Amino acid sequence: MMQSDKTPIRTRMAPSPTGDMHVASMATLLKNYAFAKRHQGQFILRIEDTDKVREVEDGVNKIQSIIKQYGLDWDEGPGKDGACGPYIQSQRLEIYQEKAKELVEQGQAYYCFCSKERLDEVRQQQQASHQPPRYDGHCRHLAQAEIEKRLAAGENYVIRLKVPENQEISFTDLLRGKITFNSNQVDDQVLLKSDGYPTYHLAVVVDDHLMKITHVMRGEEWISSTPKHILLYRAFNWSQPIFAHFPLFLNPDGKGKMSKRKGTVSAQSFLDKGYLPEAVLNFLMILGWAAKDQKEIMSLAEYIQEFDPADLSMNSVIFDIHKLDWLNGIYIRNLSREELKKRLQNFIPPEFPLDKLDQILDLVYERLVTLADFSELTDFFYKEIDYSPTLLLKKAENQEDLVLEQIQLTKNIFHSLADFTTLELEKEIRILQEKQAWQKAQYFMMLRIAMTGKTATPPLFETIDALGRELASQRLDLATKKIKNHEKTEDNSL
Repeated sequence: MMQSDKTPIRTRMAPSPTGDMHVASMATLLKNYAFAKRHQGQFILRIEDTDKVREVEDGVNKIQSIIKQYGLDWDEGPGKDGACGPYIQSQRLEIYQEKAKELVEQGQAYYCFCSKERLDEVRQQQQASHQPPRYDGHCRHLAQAEIEKRLAAGENYVIRLKVPENQEISFTDLLRGKITFNSNQVDDQVLLKSDGYPTYHLAVVVDDHLMKITHVMRGEEWISSTPKHILLYRAFNWSQPIFAHFPLFLNPDGKGKMSKRKGTVSAQSFLDKGYLPEAVLNFLMILGWAAKDQKEIMSLAEYIQEFDPADLSMNSVIFDIHKLDWLNGIYIRNLSREELKKRLQNFIPPEFPLDKLDQILDLVYERLVTLADFSELTDFFYKEIDYSPTLLLKKAENQEDLVLEQIQLTKNIFHSLADFTTLELEKEIRILQEKQAWQKAQYFMMLRIAMTGKTATPPLFETIDALGRELASQRLDLATKKIKNHEKTEDNSL
């Protein structure tokens, strides 16, 4: 149908509480949300919880929580009742049952009494004959008297859609233009299962119609299901919504649909790994879409002003983790220092010296890619360090005596300083290096490794200051011990 200017835009997202929300689902939710908001419409959250076998504990609350953590919300849905509720499918079973039987009465659907064993046998025969598996229509033409007799006997049944033969099924996709199927490609799908629960296909069409959804925007994996849905709209004599099918996200290596096999893919997992929700949201905005001025850093409000699903690329998009890392780093450095400390709370190890948080954060925040990096970047400030003594000797051409002398004279400075500060440390240590004519690259790298156990760290003198006189001296003692043990090992090998 063409959208009237007077018809309010209503979009929806209908996740299932069968596990954590996939980050691609969050991207779809974002697009539906932004499109509705751009047109002063409503975004509806609906919970598809008819798969009770796979439903996880507290799944509905987890869905609502992760949406809000990402700074999004819904106009109607659980906790925000509107005129089209309830918004949880398991609370709408009578509606689906009524609609399925309505189709039977109109001759658009029929009762099927086939057993699982018979269906399995038919499927095996089709596979042996290299035919696509589909229902063979066994119950499609049962006499009314037989149907009533079997219903009265209490036989199990499902209700199937009576798919018309050889009809053209077309729709115009906002991204892809006209798409056409032939009804002969569509199975007589089950609409209502024997337990009284609807299949996805019945429930989604009934709910979208009764909730007045104007635009159904979802992943391209649902294109093949769209003719089934259109046939249902026709059977009910309802106007169909406008469809848009978004491209898939590919794994970061570009090979295949983004999946759990290639890493964690839930929307929650990115927050757990220290990505800021607003950075992930920004990243999802620009995957396969670009603002008119090509800018990549944009707020949700800016995205809402510009987003049009028709502008999306039809090509599958690589989920570029490096781009997400870049964005996240920018967002971290745009936070105020107080806000950054607040965001870091869940990523600071319990043994971290909180009295030095401001000092240490100053040293590492420029290197933070995710909040979770904080622990690894700062662990040497409060944990015991270990490293190979060969690192201390690497640029000294294995001159153990030289390095031992450097360590001892540096330690003397540590003890002699009245003020153990960055300025005093740098002044005295540089004087020492110049006086002894030590090679800068060798001496300062040796000192960096002795202090941290790492070759790449925050600025050296600020790091020594943050370690403090006592711990910095202990680190030099450890370096001395490592070199002497190394000497013994070398002697024993001769």
